[in-house]
Amino acid sequence: MREDDERGYSQFVQGRVTALQRTAYHLCGDWHEAHDLVQAALIRLYRHWPRVSAADSPDAYVRRMLVNVFLDQRRGWWSRHVRPFGDPPELPASTADPAVDLVVDRAVDLQAALVRLSPGQRAVLVLRYWEGLDVAETAAALGCSPGTVKSQTSYAITALRRLLPEYAKETR
Repeated sequence: MREDDERGYSQFVQGRVTALQRTAYHLCGDWHEAHDLVQAALIRLYRHWPRVSAADSPDAYVRRMLVNVFLDQRRGWWSRHVRPFGDPPELPASTADPAVDLVVDRAVDLQAALVRLSPGQRAVLVLRYWEGLDVAETAAALGCSPGTVKSQTSYAITALRRLLPEYAKETR
């Protein structure tokens, strides 16, 4: 790689690695695995940096790489037969404010429910609701049609309602 491309790659990665790790964590639910996913995506990014840097939206390109690495990993033999559960998220000490404790408890419950969704459904929810992408951007990141994004979102929300019935009752 040319020196100016190398410099551009380094600057791009330094500015985005934290956001990529957060996205990867939401996809897989485990910080160690998230770091591995980001590392694999950054290796792919390095190999294709001249093409990515010339793209209209390098961020979208890298996000798609990250999601593809996650989905590829979930398709492998190991992932289908060995399903380790990630470490529970580090929780702050109980506070004097019950509202804060409730929010923390709900976040833990939601993360546990997300782990039980299929990888595709989890990817759709993470991209739509944590990353804030619209249907078309999510479809582009996943390489599928907008209709698929809508149906997977619907199935995923239905599954979350089934997994978290006490929360579904509160919203009605």
